Amino acid sequence: MSVVLPGELVYAQHKNIKLGPGLQQVIGEQGESSTVVTRAGTLEQNAKGNKFWVEGNSRRYVPAPQEPVVGIISARQGEGWRVDIGSAHQASLDGLAFEGASRRNRPNLKVNALVYARVSLAHKDMDPELECFDAQTRKADGFGELKGGFLVRCSLKMSRNLLDPNYFLLPLLGSRFPLDAAVGMNGRVWISAKEVKQTIAASRCIDAADPDGGCMDQAAVKKFLNTLDL
Repeated sequence: MSVVLPGELVYAQHKNIKLGPGLQQVIGEQGESSTVVTRAGTLEQNAKGNKFWVEGNSRRYVPAPQEPVVGIISARQGEGWRVDIGSAHQASLDGLAFEGASRRNRPNLKVNALVYARVSLAHKDMDPELECFDAQTRKADGFGELKGGFLVRCSLKMSRNLLDPNYFLLPLLGSRFPLDAAVGMNGRVWISAKEVKQTIAASRCIDAADPDGGCMDQAAVKKFLNTLDL
């Protein structure tokens, strides 16, 4: 882990390399490929060594391919929709970008509806594009319209924490009460529980553990959770 600044070249090599937020691949005049930093932060990589990204404290989401996001339908557009994902530009979602969708059988999404989607295209000169199915299986696998529940906004760092299988919060909440959650890399988390007080408790715990919020660790969140009326 090292601190990097915009414009720096970094060594990121792997046969199946994936570049996340803060990194961009550029091709030189002689056809050589290099990886350039686009924002300040710390350079991170996953355990397999095939995914690299820059961990920063940015408050605006920058779309990256294959990342899950929670979006809000903002308008109808032809045979699809415009979706607010918290980035500089709204994304587009085609009516056929759902499992089993056809021209006669498409979802009927209303304005302000919530969707859990995957970024299929992210380019600096184009609006992001979304799909509501897994890229490999072509199955929904949890993507699609999110009905009911409650939308929680958090920092981008907290979103990445919640998507980490080893992070304590969601398993802790799930051990106290049944909970469904859809975590987007764009600082939005959809949660749904059987009772309103459970939904409120989950929302407050996410805020309490957020690095930009209460910044509580596991022991502190457990203690805080015990004070809530569940």
